[in-house]
Amino acid sequence: MIEQFRTLYGAAREPRFYRAPGRVNLIGEHTDYNLGFVLPIALDMACYVACAPSDDGQLHVYSLDRKEGFAFDSNVLNAKPRRDWTDYVIGVAQGLARRGVSITPMNIALHSEVPEGSGLSSSAALEVSSAFAMLDGREFNKVEIAKLCQQAEIEFVGMPCGIMDQYISVCGQKNRAIEIDCRSLEHRAVALPEDVAIFAVNSMVKHELASSAYAERVRECREAVELIRGKHPEVESLRDAKLEYLDEAGVTGILKKRARHVITENERVEQFLVESEAGNLAEMGELFVSSHRSMQFDYEISCEEIDFLVDAALEIDGVYGSRMTGGGFGGCTVNLVTPEKAAAFEKAITRSYKDKWGVDPLVFRCVPSEGASEVASR
Repeated sequence: MIEQFRTLYGAAREPRFYRAPGRVNLIGEHTDYNLGFVLPIALDMACYVACAPSDDGQLHVYSLDRKEGFAFDSNVLNAKPRRDWTDYVIGVAQGLARRGVSITPMNIALHSEVPEGSGLSSSAALEVSSAFAMLDGREFNKVEIAKLCQQAEIEFVGMPCGIMDQYISVCGQKNRAIEIDCRSLEHRAVALPEDVAIFAVNSMVKHELASSAYAERVRECREAVELIRGKHPEVESLRDAKLEYLDEAGVTGILKKRARHVITENERVEQFLVESEAGNLAEMGELFVSSHRSMQFDYEISCEEIDFLVDAALEIDGVYGSRMTGGGFGGCTVNLVTPEKAAAFEKAITRSYKDKWGVDPLVFRCVPSEGASEVASR
């Protein structure tokens, strides 16, 4: 990156480096925008940003992966979306400026190890790493960084996301999962059993339905809450609801299915923590499978390729559980595997998926890692 940075911008100034990781969510899917609970880990795969001051009053941003760049004025308060990947960067710059942070003209080069469309939150890694680069060592509250990056994705990019992805990218911890309360924005580090390996399997597909269906699920959850409030006005989000409220309030059809997933998924997060603390790997695996079936049949955000990966994994010796992770309609599964069976699992799931779909999936071990930080260049 240093060599490419010099080629792009000259060798007058040595760049500083910042990184922000992607994530895999162990359990708690689509509960974050319902102000519930999630349990992600930050990955050792990250988006890296090299940056140094520029002399022309602009921010120059170049993606080393895409081989394309753009420039925008450091006065970003009136910037408009361009409807491409650059919006993640500009939206974050605008969010910082609105919070009184002066946006310094600089040269930026980006490189990400987080595969796009995989459900491992490449967008949040880009947002958070960009925020750290533009802050360039200035003090800023970590949770506020997550909030402004989420706001950029909602308001500037146009994706009504919850805060999980940005939060874990900022606040991840080595060898720990992070339970996030998406209402209070408090979190606690959670130790996972040592005798289990976590694997993500990338289906290599991302169906176009993903973004529009995501917004639709957000709307459906709000509609379910409004119906429930007719009987239970204390309910502010589905996090506050109980299953019996659905029948009491006359919630039926699709809205009942959506609400049922969120209510039971929050319960699964809490139960997963109990089983994890006790080292009950079989029960943890069962909760994974239950979560996936809920996403498959109640929330309806899975797809054939992901369902196949889950079902195939459950047939492999040494697999405790498997589920979709991320927004849905493609991306990755996350799997709990006996460490001694790790190599056999990788070989078997790759062969099964290739035989069915003619595509080699990407399989990688997920190691809980630190959140965003500056990185020494030497």
